[in-house]
Amino acid sequence: MIQTKPLQHSYNAIVHPVISIMLQNRPFDAQLASSTTLNPWTTDSVSDILRSVPRFFFQSPRSIGRQKGFRHRAPLKQRNLKQEKFKLSHNVLVLGPAAYRDPKRVALGLDKAMEFYLWVETFFGFVHDEKTCKEMAFVLAKGNNLKGLWHFLKEMSRRENGGLVSTATITCLIKVLGEEGLVNEALACFYRMKQFHCKPDVYAYNMIIYALCRVGNFNKARFLLEQMELPGFRCPPDVYTYTILISSYCKYSMQTGCRKAIRRRLYEANHLFREMLFKGFVPDVVTYNCLIDGCCKTNRIGRALELFEDMNKRNCVPNRITYNSFIRYYCAVNEIDKGIEMMRRMQQMNHGAATNSSYTPILHALREAGRVLEAKDFLLELIEGGSIPREYTYKLVSDALNSVGAADLVDDELHKRIRNGIESRCRQVMKVKQVTNRVMKMRIEEEV
Repeated sequence: MIQTKPLQHSYNAIVHPVISIMLQNRPFDAQLASSTTLNPWTTDSVSDILRSVPRFFFQSPRSIGRQKGFRHRAPLKQRNLKQEKFKLSHNVLVLGPAAYRDPKRVALGLDKAMEFYLWVETFFGFVHDEKTCKEMAFVLAKGNNLKGLWHFLKEMSRRENGGLVSTATITCLIKVLGEEGLVNEALACFYRMKQFHCKPDVYAYNMIIYALCRVGNFNKARFLLEQMELPGFRCPPDVYTYTILISSYCKYSMQTGCRKAIRRRLYEANHLFREMLFKGFVPDVVTYNCLIDGCCKTNRIGRALELFEDMNKRNCVPNRITYNSFIRYYCAVNEIDKGIEMMRRMQQMNHGAATNSSYTPILHALREAGRVLEAKDFLLELIEGGSIPREYTYKLVSDALNSVGAADLVDDELHKRIRNGIESRCRQVMKVKQVTNRVMKMRIEEEV
């Protein structure tokens, strides 16, 4: 029986009982529907339940301690689902998003999610809308059930009420498939938009170009960009389209580790930037940051400074990320004073507040150069600014002060404040681990 409560109560009152029924593999039938005294199903409640399915069924035990705020890192190559299935059947280790997943549990989550989706519609007369349809499509995509996904989208697009499968839904689905490493499938979804009675817009093009760039398929990404640049095309590119390609060229070049590939990709990024200016687009701070960071990390400081001056001429205000790229470069090449000068300039111009990301390279460089007392001053300045240094950085400076006999320069109260801050940061991470551990214990007990 599903305990129903007023809508103003927390979402756990509805989500947890339904997820518990799914975990116990109980059927969603007429008997369960008759035991539900009220009709608690709204668009938000159904969407919350479908959104919780991947977390309880698709997440592997190795994901314990992963924090919600962290960005998901997508694989850097196209996944082969047939090969992964073959490896799982022969007990061979599978790497990537499917690593350490339980195939039976994934299949159970997919079946129960679809069963619940049809159950609320059949027994309660709930009318699905675009939001619930989108969440169900996400479940199928994250569970890698592509045949079921295409069939589901066709069925939803044929319904009389219409509007269930929209361009925004397909765009978000392309993003999910790209994050799962299924870029070819995301491209197929993009080309099938006409079958679902949708027309691609610039956001859909940007999303598929981003997915292609993440796996290094720049030829197809450039083909789509050239298609958008055709005269009279209904979806002309915008600043974000060029920024995606420029950022991807810089990131992918450094991941290759090949000097020739780095030189070629950075040439393409700079050429695309100039082409963007020639066509009348005004680059924003994100575009400049991507190109400056790529130039700094490949020791092209001259070009990076040219871009920095160009930012000021175009009244594009740099931010902390812009200055941090220069600070990291100068500290890496042992030009610490120039790195400090860049940080002071950022503070004087009010272009951002110096935080851990700004001070850490300077502290490490000063320690390596033997300028221990200056490192101590910057550590105190960091703490006075309201930030707590990383544990490794704090230990590095403390050991350096002890080695030169200057440990007394930092009082015990300050040491205690730093340690308490580091411990508080660790406790915040451990809270996530404890919650996930409890979930895993519940799963084990149910299986036993």
